[in-house]
Amino acid sequence: MRRDYGMVVAAALFLGGCTLKEAPPLNYYSLNIGKVPFVVHSKYRSRVLKVAYPKPLTEKLTDRISFSYSSSDKGVYRNSQWSNTLGKLLEGNIIAALQQSRLFKAVLPYSSTAGIDLRLESMIYDFSHHVRGDASYAVVSMEFALIDTHTGKLIKTKRFSYREDTRTADARGYVEASNKILHRLGVDLVTWLK
Repeated sequence: MRRDYGMVVAAALFLGGCTLKEAPPLNYYSLNIGKVPFVVHSKYRSRVLKVAYPKPLTEKLTDRISFSYSSSDKGVYRNSQWSNTLGKLLEGNIIAALQQSRLFKAVLPYSSTAGIDLRLESMIYDFSHHVRGDASYAVVSMEFALIDTHTGKLIKTKRFSYREDTRTADARGYVEASNKILHRLGVDLVTWLK
């Protein structure tokens, strides 16, 4: 009886091990704005800018990478995600681009307690992978507002929207296309602010 019990346990463990599937590895992706132009003359060179955390218009900012097949059919990649929340990646890249440009005396994150002269706020309308039939492309649409913190006055506002075809219809292709867009956004943002 003992021998039969041992064989049943061994068979159950063997069969149970055969049915387990190993999950594909999780891929982490980041954003990289790349190099932006250095600005020689700027009317804001003596002023300190604080970059506010981007605000989403529709969806919460997480570390999940979004895609859509239509305006109402959306999802997230199961085995691919951002290396941090999308908001943190965007905030860091915007700060990096503006620091490179030397438009301002200093560019600080919103969490900084230092005194500031200007605040740059942003609203995300879309930052996702669109798949429509055979077409696959990255879409980025963001609006920026430059505000004088001493008066609370809105200095200017502008919406930037981009579309870039992906090389492949997967998360990797989407991230590559998003980085191309982010570089264009960085250059356009510096040009607009100067």
